[in-house]
This record gives sequence, C-alpha cells and structure tokens, in this order.
Amino acid sequence: MRLRNIPRAGSVLNECKEVVKNEIECRGTWHKIFGSPNPVHIEIGMGKGQFLLTLAGQNPDINYIGIERYSSVLLRAVEKYYTICIGAPSSASALPPDAGSQIQPQESQATGEAGQRLSNIRFICMDARNAADVFAPGEVDRIYLNFSDPWPKARHAARRLTSREFLSRYEKILTENGSIEFKTDNRLLFDFSVAEIEACPFFQITACTYDLHGDPDMNQGNIMTEYEEKFSSLGNPIYKLIAGRKK
Repeated sequence: MRLRNIPRAGSVLNECKEVVKNEIECRGTWHKIFGSPNPVHIEIGMGKGQFLLTLAGQNPDINYIGIERYSSVLLRAVEKYYTICIGAPSSASALPPDAGSQIQPQESQATGEAGQRLSNIRFICMDARNAADVFAPGEVDRIYLNFSDPWPKARHAARRLTSREFLSRYEKILTENGSIEFKTDNRLLFDFSVAEIEACPFFQITACTYDLHGDPDMNQGNIMTEYEEKFSSLGNPIYKLIAGRKK
C-alpha cells in the first residue's frame, strides 16, 4: 500500500512530548520514563491509535507504547491523542499552532470525556525490527499485533510481524509470563501465524478463535480497531490468537 506523505508530520511528532525521540537511549528505563512500575504493553503497527488509546483510557495502571513505522500514519494517532486531551495544558502547549488547526474537541472514545490527559501512553516512530534495541530483556509484558500488513508474497514472509524472525525478537523483550495477542481478518496470514508459533521453540498458542465476535469468551472486553470495525461490518470473520511462553 502506498502511503501519502504528510509534510507536517515531522514537525507535529517532534513537538509532541509523548512521542519518544531517543528510543534506543530509553532501553531498560521505561518504568522510570513513565514514572511508575506498572506493566508495559506495546502495540506494533498501531495505525490511527483507536485501539491503544482506548486501552490507555480504560487501564490507567498499565503503561502503553504505540509503535508505528511511518510518520504520516503515526501523525493520525497523535492527532487523535490531542483530540482526546484537548484542553489539557500539557498536551495543548506541545501542539504546534498550525498542526492543531483542524482538531476539534469531541467526546473521547478512549476516556469517555474530552480534556482528560492520558499520562500512561507514549509513541515511537520506528521499525519493529529494532525492538530489542529499544526494550531490555523482560521489559515488556504484552505485545499487541492488530491487522498487520500480510505481506502476501512468499519472498516477503520474513517481514510479517508473526514470522519466526519477529517471534525471536519478541522473545528477547517479553517477561517470563509475557504474551502476544494477534488479530486479523486475513485467513492466509492467520494460518501462517498459527504455523509459525506452533513451530517456534519459545511460544505456544494458549487461545485461538476463527470467529472472534462469535466467541463469547475471547470477545469479552474486546476493543475494536478502525480496521476491525470496517471489516466486521462487511461480514468478514475476525481471527484472534493469544500466545505465551512455553513452560
């Protein structure tokens, strides 16, 4: 998919203090950065941010980090963050005058009210292949992978976020009881992911469904992403698995 470059993305992300600029220097110090010993959950490929911002609003006792490779995509998540936090002095002062001209206050899906600052979230613009350079061993409690790029060509299989190459990277940063949660509407990608995890020496599937919205147990408390809302409205089944370390 070809992404449209948004010229203002760089300046907005640079001014937003919730966007971490020196992520490699943060390795091993994320609890200090958040100012709390709370668990750290990350979403790789966070897109426009609806999923993670909603989680952050619902769970103030968990620290969340959204990772997105493309600045123009991360910009949308940051704009959504500012919309949620509009009126909060700390976030409003970080917003460049020209960047917020089209952002209007609205009721926050993540917090239930406008103007509530989410202090338990950070953003990083980076390639997930560098995760082990940014997080120390055992520093991450949960990894979310939502509607990841399927990279359909066989020669690109290693780029899929559930490939054995990426699973090896996750193993380096997850806690002993850490987990991976993966959702997609792409059956081929899901079948690939199941096979990769089953062949992985580090992880095992602890829960799996081929119809998330029809599974009362796994769908309990489910937060939909923008893509999930779109695809499920078209009648597409949503697939989900949870994987943990092999004991």
